[in-house]
Amino acid sequence: MSQALQDLLDLLDLEQIEENIFRGQSRSAVVPRVFGGQVAAQALVAAGRTVPADRHAHSLHAYFLRMGDPGAPIVYNVERIRDGRSFTTRRAVAVQHGRPIFALSASFQTYEEGLDHQAPMPPAPDPETVPTGQERLRGYDHLDPAVVERFLEAREAIDLRYVDDPPYGRFGEPREPHSQVWFRTNGKLADDPLLHVVLATYVSDMTLLDSILLAHGRGGWAVGDVVGASLDHAMWFHRPFRADEWLLYDQESPSASGGRGLGQARIYTQDGQLAVSVIQEGVVRVPRA
Repeated sequence: MSQALQDLLDLLDLEQIEENIFRGQSRSAVVPRVFGGQVAAQALVAAGRTVPADRHAHSLHAYFLRMGDPGAPIVYNVERIRDGRSFTTRRAVAVQHGRPIFALSASFQTYEEGLDHQAPMPPAPDPETVPTGQERLRGYDHLDPAVVERFLEAREAIDLRYVDDPPYGRFGEPREPHSQVWFRTNGKLADDPLLHVVLATYVSDMTLLDSILLAHGRGGWAVGDVVGASLDHAMWFHRPFRADEWLLYDQESPSASGGRGLGQARIYTQDGQLAVSVIQEGVVRVPRA
């Protein structure tokens, strides 16, 4: 396991300070605020630790309320909404400086047999043939070297590979609002199912709004032609998967209007199983002159 991955796992390993209260640490993201994927992942950890081990997360719905302060810890208050025979529901609110910054509702289910079908996996190249994040980023001469290093540091625990150029790699002309990313952790993980769901939640916030930028030929914050932030986030976990094995994140944007953009995606295992569906809306604004 890489040191960066161990550091990430330590970040997601919350301290329990009361029966339904947990505390997590913070760290800066590529922008000067707490990375939204970190807060979502930590909130899911907090919720999951109040649920019996035989019940696995099948969905989450969350709102980003305020920017997180990377210099302060985050307290997670978990409310036990429901404990049914098959389903368990939890609500977790992340608090900093006495104010909520994030709210998550998550549902967990015991295993059961049922009807089974899925959308087929779209075509995608083998992940081993796709340039690594370092190879792509270090090849873009137009990017500020400091920005490149911040990207690489923030994603050091994750092997994340764009199938095509990301928005900040090639911009100025609109492209199809569709993006594909292969990802896995840089090291093996324990077999805890919650851990793999938490790591996928963490990664899911990294690239989902890219397809909005592609549709308008924008490069994103890395080149300063848009400003934005996540507003809400929803995930459905359909089938078991491992976050330390290759996952295809197939993303698209059906709409942008009113200063907001919508991204939707599916995450597939390398052998074609549809593992996760994701939808996120974010603020996407063009800076005023």
